[in-house]
Amino acid sequence: MTLTDVQRLAGALRDEVADWCEGRSWLWRAPLLLYLAYVGVRHLGNPEYTSLFGGINLGIHEAGHVVLSFAGQWVMILGGTLFQLAAPLVAAFLFLRQPDYFAVPVCGAWFSTNLYNVATYMADARALELPLVTLGPEGGDVEHDWNYLLNSVGLLNYDTTLAGLVRLLAFLVMWGSIAAGVWMCWRMARGNR
Repeated sequence: MTLTDVQRLAGALRDEVADWCEGRSWLWRAPLLLYLAYVGVRHLGNPEYTSLFGGINLGIHEAGHVVLSFAGQWVMILGGTLFQLAAPLVAAFLFLRQPDYFAVPVCGAWFSTNLYNVATYMADARALELPLVTLGPEGGDVEHDWNYLLNSVGLLNYDTTLAGLVRLLAFLVMWGSIAAGVWMCWRMARGNR
């Protein structure tokens, strides 16, 4: 696939989304974008910030450990992060198929909150200061996912560097998603004149 092919596909998708926006209301979507922008700003100022997505993300993370518990310790521990990152991507794919194009940037913002969460958890791999959640018996041993994962591949000393890269990706995804949502609202408002 050449750059020209990618540009052609991107242009076709942009046109399809613009057509989808015609006749739709931006009025209820704009407050949602404002909330997502608020979440994005809060994540910039506080690495441990958690939004309304926090409880959902944690539940999905813990479910990932349970679902992948059959696959061995390394995969089971990675499973929490895999599930919490996969959930908004699967949701975005399903919304694309409907199509509900505005829901895709919302899923992108949700994905970003998970990336911010992973970055915070990853940055704590050596410090081990974050309070951890476990589904095991009370008082049982709690294992820090990223301490275990990074240590097992010899990257524990790079925890904060890797976390910084994940945080940068989270920033780009969050604000790219918000920008896409704003563009769609603008197209909706423009089309309703």
